[in-house]
Amino acid sequence: MNKRWVEKDSSEEEVKALQEALQLKSPILPRLFIQRNLRTSDEVKNFLNPSLEDLHDPFIMKDMHQAVERIENAILNQEKIMIYGDYDVDGTTSVSLVYLFLSQLYNNIEYYIPNRYKEGYGISIRGLDYANQQGVKLIIALDCGIKAIDKVEYAKGLGIDMIICDHHLPGDKIPNAVAVLDPKVPGCEYPYKELSGAAIGFKLCQAFASTKGISKEQLYPFLDLVVVSLAADIVPLTGENRILSYFGLKQLTENPRPGLKSLIQLSGVKGRVTISDIVFKIGPRINAAGRMEDATDAVKLLIGTANHDNRANAAVLQQHNDVRKDLDRDITEQALEMLRQEPGDNYSSVLHSQDWHKGVIGIVASRLIEQYYRPAVVLTGSGDSVSGSARSVRGFDLYEAIEACSDLLHQFGGHKYAAGLTMSEENVPAFKERFEAIAREKITEEMRTPIIEYDVNLPLAHANYGLINKILRFEPFGPGNPKPIFLTQDMKTACPPRVVGQTHLKVAFKQGFTRLNAIGFGLGEWASDLDFKQIDALYTLEENEWNNQKSLQMSLKDLKFSSQ
Repeated sequence: MNKRWVEKDSSEEEVKALQEALQLKSPILPRLFIQRNLRTSDEVKNFLNPSLEDLHDPFIMKDMHQAVERIENAILNQEKIMIYGDYDVDGTTSVSLVYLFLSQLYNNIEYYIPNRYKEGYGISIRGLDYANQQGVKLIIALDCGIKAIDKVEYAKGLGIDMIICDHHLPGDKIPNAVAVLDPKVPGCEYPYKELSGAAIGFKLCQAFASTKGISKEQLYPFLDLVVVSLAADIVPLTGENRILSYFGLKQLTENPRPGLKSLIQLSGVKGRVTISDIVFKIGPRINAAGRMEDATDAVKLLIGTANHDNRANAAVLQQHNDVRKDLDRDITEQALEMLRQEPGDNYSSVLHSQDWHKGVIGIVASRLIEQYYRPAVVLTGSGDSVSGSARSVRGFDLYEAIEACSDLLHQFGGHKYAAGLTMSEENVPAFKERFEAIAREKITEEMRTPIIEYDVNLPLAHANYGLINKILRFEPFGPGNPKPIFLTQDMKTACPPRVVGQTHLKVAFKQGFTRLNAIGFGLGEWASDLDFKQIDALYTLEENEWNNQKSLQMSLKDLKFSSQ
């Protein structure tokens, strides 16, 4: 698939001014700072030196005083408290964090995770009825609830108060709960709006601890759970999230809680844990519990102590993940074969099979976009209806497109780039036709080509250890602070290219007197075309370790012939 290369914006005047302020010889680092919206020396200093002292006062968040007071009263009156959360990584880490923190202070407490298939997303009537049966008087809902207007009223009718801790966008109406902790609620003056569900839970614990004289240091061990949620939920790693993730990774590497330690070992992570390790290795194993069976399995692992058999609990998640991967692979291949059979040049992919597993269709939709760069909707049977997950491409508002089909749907929700929907099976053909028409109307020819943004056009001689050591201070990398991508033009191969691991490219490039090894995952098809030609490459810089030997290498993102 051809990709369009676009250099990130950065004002030359601002780059020069920051370079002078920082007294740097090269404009490379100032350009990287400007591209991350860091325009003053103080902003750069705070970025490069995260401090837990810079975390915001949790009581700035609207309703925080009410939340803390209600929890205090519940403990004082010996009321039963339920910690209720979503079945994904953010939800299960949120529940684990707040449950573990309050359990240190109070023992009349339990947790609840709704079943994806029996209850669906968010607060459910079934969950509220269970809470009532157990004598629960206060529910703390995490990573869900901001649109649960009717459910909060239903809980009130049962004599149950609710504290909502959510980070999603609210609707036109806010639930009439005891407290609603969400920086995105109108009137909330909390300065950072992009916290994850677990980070909101951490702020609640931070506020409660401060009223009880509990030291901040006693909260910091919970940052391993916070960083797992931040990474897995793909929230921006800027501002307060950067601080939480920086120290969370430190905790996760040096002293993770027993359950996470078992997952780290099982997933093969060595040495320093990174955001990528969470996204691609740790997070999917936690997520697999809710996708395949019951997310309660994930919470059991995350709250386990050293005395529990954490290896056995981790093995359960591993087994779920193995099944998830098999289903993901098989269904993706079936879906791709269906697309290969479709005539014409479609602008969208809408596929339906009653037999596909609901837990992986979102992953499959993303896989389809990797092969066919266009919006994808994958539908499967769900009781008497058809349920689907949708994913989008840059510039196409998926939510808006699905909303335009709302008369064909039972319900839908999501945002610009990811959504879920349900409909009657008989409406699938009409939905497919209308969704395709909307895609054809909205998607321009330019939007049909994926974009890779790069940071700096770099001579190969500048791709050295001095630069990578400076870049490492930008960690943790993630949304809002991606690993810098460099462009180097007019290179030649320095050794015969070869394919490793069936699909990966192993090669070395040279430019002038500089030579640098390179690995290109999924780029093995280039191996037969590179010799004796001028090559441009987009890549990140990384340190590779092999047989206890460390060396600098390019991690290739894309290649083009220099004449293109």
